[in-house]
Amino acid sequence: MIAVAGAGRRHDLVFCDRLLVTLISLRLDVPQTVLGVLFGVDQATISRVVSEVRPLLAARGYAVPDRPGVRLRTLADVLAYAAAENVVLRLDATETRVNRPAARRPGRRGFISGKKNLNTIKTSIISDGLGPTLWAGAFGPGRQHDQTAVCTEGIDDLLDHVDQARVLVDAGYRGLR
Repeated sequence: MIAVAGAGRRHDLVFCDRLLVTLISLRLDVPQTVLGVLFGVDQATISRVVSEVRPLLAARGYAVPDRPGVRLRTLADVLAYAAAENVVLRLDATETRVNRPAARRPGRRGFISGKKNLNTIKTSIISDGLGPTLWAGAFGPGRQHDQTAVCTEGIDDLLDHVDQARVLVDAGYRGLR
């Protein structure tokens, strides 16, 4: 089968709207049902759009404020930048509501958050003191504890190797070095 340009399912939203929906969802944590009403599409469309555009944004990297041309693509880049520029980072996790995983899927119960009593995924986020996000990753089920997410993704090991980087965390990370 030969793929032809323009073949396939038509998108309900143009790319600019898809990008805007993703940025609103990630930055303001507006429920997907509300975004669906605002943009005149179904909630499932919003969920699909965010899952398609988020990796594109992550691959582009995060821009550093007041430093044109500097892009941080990995956590190692963020820690090296923080050590070189003497920036204090903030590490925390956020939960994003998702559709319920399919029946009989292994680990389905792990997505039910104890805090929100909803199906969520947990994302670890690092920002600088001014607030802009410099890195988002370590996606996991919503039931997972913040500290467990950091340990399973190897973030704590990476922090041990970069002595000059200072990271502030909340009480959910108690016990980490």
